[in-house]
Amino acid sequence: MTQNITFSDEYFMKKAFDEAQIAFDKGEIPVGAIVVCNNKIVAKAHNLVETLNDVTAHAEILAISSAAEYLGGKYLPECTIYITLEPCVMCSGALQWAQIGRVVYGAKDETRGYNKNAPNALHKKTKITSGILEEECSNILKEFFAKKR
Repeated sequence: MTQNITFSDEYFMKKAFDEAQIAFDKGEIPVGAIVVCNNKIVAKAHNLVETLNDVTAHAEILAISSAAEYLGGKYLPECTIYITLEPCVMCSGALQWAQIGRVVYGAKDETRGYNKNAPNALHKKTKITSGILEEECSNILKEFFAKKR
């Protein structure tokens, strides 16, 4: 019996959320990202800032690097990145340089998100979708920071 899988934004965001859960379990800020090309996950990553002692080891940066290596090119115009949290300015700049085709994120980042700090940071051709599984993506962050206090 074959199983029909619907490749929706929710489906892929759940995969990014799985990465956020891995980060949570490691004591990292729980942000996950996956890069999808032609309905295939070509990269997945989660925050490793604490593990690597590297402020640039955000999920998006790691996923972009992995996708570029896998696909054999630095530009990702045919790809979509799913991120559990709105990208920061650093990550949105990296997404611009990668010329990512589409950005889909879950929770808003009212403090450090690109919308507040650099609303034009993404590539002008990049399509943006927000609020996918927003509650789940927001709740894991709230739980993480509540445990830290």
